[in-house]
Amino acid sequence: MRRTRKSPLSSLLARLAALVALVVLGALCPSAAQAAEEPGTQAAGLHISNGRLVEGNGNDFVMRGVNHAHTWYPNELGSLADIKAQGANTVRVVLADGHRWTANTAADVANVIARCKANRLICVLEVHDTTGYGEDSAAGTLDQAADYWIGLKDVLAGQENYIVINIGNEPWGNTDPAGWTAPTIAAIQKLRNAGFEHTIMVDAPNWGQDWQQVMRTNAQSVYAADTTGNLIFSIHMYSVFDTAAEITDYLNAFVSSKLPILIGEFGGPADQWGDPDEDTMMATAEQLDIGYLAWSWSGNTDPILDLVLNFDPAQMTSWGQRIFNGANGIAQTAKEATVFGGGSSDTQAPTAPGAPTASAVTATSANLSWTASTDNVGVAGYDVVRVSGGTETKVAASTANSVTVTGLTANTAYSFAVYARDAAGNRSARSAAVSVTTADTPAGSCSVGYRVVGEWQGGFQGEIAIRNTGTSAVSGWKLAFTFANGQTVSNMWGGTAAQSGGSVTVTPASYTNTIPAGGSVTVGFIGSKGATNAAPTAFTLNGAACVNG
Repeated sequence: MRRTRKSPLSSLLARLAALVALVVLGALCPSAAQAAEEPGTQAAGLHISNGRLVEGNGNDFVMRGVNHAHTWYPNELGSLADIKAQGANTVRVVLADGHRWTANTAADVANVIARCKANRLICVLEVHDTTGYGEDSAAGTLDQAADYWIGLKDVLAGQENYIVINIGNEPWGNTDPAGWTAPTIAAIQKLRNAGFEHTIMVDAPNWGQDWQQVMRTNAQSVYAADTTGNLIFSIHMYSVFDTAAEITDYLNAFVSSKLPILIGEFGGPADQWGDPDEDTMMATAEQLDIGYLAWSWSGNTDPILDLVLNFDPAQMTSWGQRIFNGANGIAQTAKEATVFGGGSSDTQAPTAPGAPTASAVTATSANLSWTASTDNVGVAGYDVVRVSGGTETKVAASTANSVTVTGLTANTAYSFAVYARDAAGNRSARSAAVSVTTADTPAGSCSVGYRVVGEWQGGFQGEIAIRNTGTSAVSGWKLAFTFANGQTVSNMWGGTAAQSGGSVTVTPASYTNTIPAGGSVTVGFIGSKGATNAAPTAFTLNGAACVNG
């Protein structure tokens, strides 16, 4: 389970491996590789054609969505409606086959599929028990995952228009990743021999990031082993992919060879292993018309990768804002699958919504509500935009005629307006705008938890959890404390440290800038120390004292 991120390798090894791959790999170089062959038999539903994922009617389908940790949070299926409300067209759902976590039953999987369909989402189903096989002793095999899918055949058959089967999540660690190829082929063929016609997705080794280029090198032979040709490769992009060149080189290699690929997981926030270049990931995916699925909706032990906190769309994080409403984000680029009625003959746009009104305005959020639109078929949802002169920026989406806009800056004037849209993609005229000025940033109402994660001679790793115990979000914060024993901070993630003597101040990274009411953010650091390493005894946030502990 990806509750916190793993470091699959040092960035130096990643770059060396990538350079070697450019020299020795021929399988995916346009000058040396043959394009993937067109399958002789195609599925009735989602399938691969000319290197691309298409629907049963032949229309391109580009996944734009997120991952949802269903197997650990089985009571949060209501999140599918919230994910759809943000504009997603796909959700990748975490399941378990019983090897490591309690198996999701046939009835449960059938319900997941039904809920995806009810919310007009294509559903990628994945078994998570395989994560890190060969390095993580608790991981299961791809063969065991294939058996699980075969046991669900009665539930999955007939759903080819709506689901993709992702055999196993990150099914190999960093130990002998070349061992990934044969079990992957065997699992694919086992499913085909059992009569599965669905599009199958396979994850890369190296904890999904393929830094040793095993999937890239063997992709052609793996693809050829699928008798239907309905196979798509999934690369997971975290700290290994921290430069634009690494991202564009990897994705273009597959696309140039007409081998289907998508970014099945990715993160953006920096950590101690690097700073993933999510901007290039998303921009390149849009340029190449390939899918991406961000990790993850909610529920990570370390919320750095939560798109929303506590499964609450009103508590969208800066990472969530980036994914849903940023450049090349889901709201801007996602198109609903035509199997749900998208692309119909409906050409009539909804009426303009009423002018929004604002309430419950805090330093970083505001509730907006408006009179609902009408439509000849039905209103599918609303998009809220910030208006600044002649430009607009989408800041929220909702299926109801109200929404909470988050991530605002304290003591700042904004102008918001609303559009309505229907299922066919028709958009209304813009509503009148409402002006909102946010409140001042509140001080105090905080607690800080400080702990030493590990120590060694001359150094240590520390972690600081900052909790907002107030009723309003805090943005643009500054944390201050003092080391008593000459400790110094040498590297920090989740924030930026400045130090003068023993006095340390920490300002946030972009993804920890806002601490929601009742929420928290965590920063970690590497420090140097002498013989004594006492914890700081007092902390202030924006100049106000916090509870210690």
